[in-house]
Amino acid sequence: MSWKETILDFFDVFGPATLAVVSFTESIIQPVPPDLLYLPMLYDAAGDMPLVTWLFLVVTLSSVAGSYIGYLIGQKWGRQLLDRFAKPKHVAKLEALTIKYGNLGIFIAAFSPIPYKVFGWVAGMGEMNKKAFLIAGLFGRSLRFGLEAILVGIYGQKALDAIFNFLDNEILIGIVMIVSALAIWFAWSWWSNLSVEEITNSSE
Repeated sequence: MSWKETILDFFDVFGPATLAVVSFTESIIQPVPPDLLYLPMLYDAAGDMPLVTWLFLVVTLSSVAGSYIGYLIGQKWGRQLLDRFAKPKHVAKLEALTIKYGNLGIFIAAFSPIPYKVFGWVAGMGEMNKKAFLIAGLFGRSLRFGLEAILVGIYGQKALDAIFNFLDNEILIGIVMIVSALAIWFAWSWWSNLSVEEITNSSE
């Protein structure tokens, strides 16, 4: 049993509310994405539009609600935690990027696999406008979970099979890992050479 399955089994105690609890807590602290529950539920609900709509609303709204708690945590304790566990130069650059790309950064994090919770903490720490934060998160999360619902609704088992085939294709995974490693290396090089002054000056 993988560590993700262990965490999901733990959340089973919440019964029908499991999807909401997983989605809510993932936006605050825990690492398991709600998609692992959401996608199979979508497949089982195929053809039942009221249920699909309900699942979409549950996973989206609970995720955004959780991100707001993460925002409040960042607002109250974020600076203390980052100052304790992160290097000051990294904190300064992260804050500068959040200020410059605030709404866009939240949208990207909400839509993509980038940890949504991290942007929530930093947004709270940087006192980002709450309304803008929630709107960007709601739009990004709606787009992500909505696209998943459409894909599963249109392609059904084929959509799930495509994911399983991707995971079973060792060659493809190897290529993705190589590309990802290169992307991470370039991103780290860019991050290491980036200065707060460059971020600030480029926004002027």
